[in-house]
Amino acid sequence: MIGWTGLTAPQRGHVAMLAFSALVAGSFSLGAMAAPHISPAALTVPRFALAGALVGAAAFATTGVPRQAFRAPWRYVFLGALLAAYFVLMFEGLKTAAAVPAAAVFTLTPLMAAGFGWIVLRQVTTARMALALTIGALGAVWVIFRGDPAAALRMEIGRGEAIYFVGCIAHALYAPLVRKLNRGEPPVVFTFVMMLAGFALLCVYGWRDVMATDWAALPAIVWICLVYVAVAASAMTFVLLQYATLSLPSAKVMAYTYLVPSWVLLWEIALGRPVPPAIVLGGVGLTVLALLLLLKDEH
Repeated sequence: MIGWTGLTAPQRGHVAMLAFSALVAGSFSLGAMAAPHISPAALTVPRFALAGALVGAAAFATTGVPRQAFRAPWRYVFLGALLAAYFVLMFEGLKTAAAVPAAAVFTLTPLMAAGFGWIVLRQVTTARMALALTIGALGAVWVIFRGDPAAALRMEIGRGEAIYFVGCIAHALYAPLVRKLNRGEPPVVFTFVMMLAGFALLCVYGWRDVMATDWAALPAIVWICLVYVAVAASAMTFVLLQYATLSLPSAKVMAYTYLVPSWVLLWEIALGRPVPPAIVLGGVGLTVLALLLLLKDEH
């Protein structure tokens, strides 16, 4: 069995993104259950605080946080703003969007990431990658419109899905910018300083919501969601994403989002939540096909 050290840098990037997709999926199911009970800003502030503390502890325990990491702090402010916006808009969208359609919206990020990858890094998309991105986008649209072509023609997009789509634009831009703005800092250090900046911005934006929340009266699902998204879907996935973006093209990094709807289906089944009708699952199948095409595009 080949160990982690026996893998090439791109292979390790793929493994990191496989774990990323599995961990991210849980935040959709748990987030949809918790969203009605707390404001998005109030949930995101402690999420960044807890996740930042965990990543910071890891940074100080491993590489340390050298003073040089704080060069050009505007980089972290910009990236932190993008990630903060993504998470706030995600939970705002999950107030009305179901978990699987929201996950399908998330799968539109590879196509946007490919465009931003070209704008920011001049990364060129191959013909096979372009085909895969198109298939994945079609699968996502199929799920978003619940397998109803007439609804697609009428552009009947739910409010929650539309809000979350704006957040996904920020997420797609984040991936190539990490590679562009990183100046040799280790992924865990870069993530920690970025999360500090994001936390500061969130405090300015959402402190009123934090103070207005009756934390003692919140149901258990909110606390479960908060711990999960902070530890698994923030601290761990931030580092995985940072690591992968340093060894893989942006479009390939975001391609693993195509697995998220499939993971969400498993989460929904495990949590006893309703599963979408069979006609919608065809779109999920297209997103998996898109991932397989992207993984085959190796030279």
